[in-house]
Amino acid sequence: MTTPTMTAQYAVDGRPPSSLLRTVLLIDAWSTLVFGVFLLAGGSWLGGPLGLPITWSVPIGVAMLGGAAALGLIAGYPRIPARLALTVVAGNLLGGVALVLLTVSDLLPLTGFGTVFVLFGAVLVVVGAALEFIGYRRYQADGR
Repeated sequence: MTTPTMTAQYAVDGRPPSSLLRTVLLIDAWSTLVFGVFLLAGGSWLGGPLGLPITWSVPIGVAMLGGAAALGLIAGYPRIPARLALTVVAGNLLGGVALVLLTVSDLLPLTGFGTVFVLFGAVLVVVGAALEFIGYRRYQADGR
């Protein structure tokens, strides 16, 4: 007797599972990795044009590397657990709000360009969260 199984690519019935969630998680992982490396490698350079002190860019960069690894692991599961997908969505929403709060607070001496840069990042993070949530809903609708 054979039992139904599902790989990361195809369900038993031959239908491809919704790949939006996995794709957006992978994009999120890679973009988070690239930006974390950018913050670490360019930390001293970012102080001038953005007003982002190295005391902020290094810890944020390190945290982003850890986040990228976690996102990559989640995206690699054969079946993405709902609680992890929703945790990513919530984390991105909170991250977007935190970025906006950083631009309106006096915590960072951001330049005008730095403020625009951080706000643009906030928009990207929130759009990513929305796409991940849409992908999660499709993933669940596919019965995964």
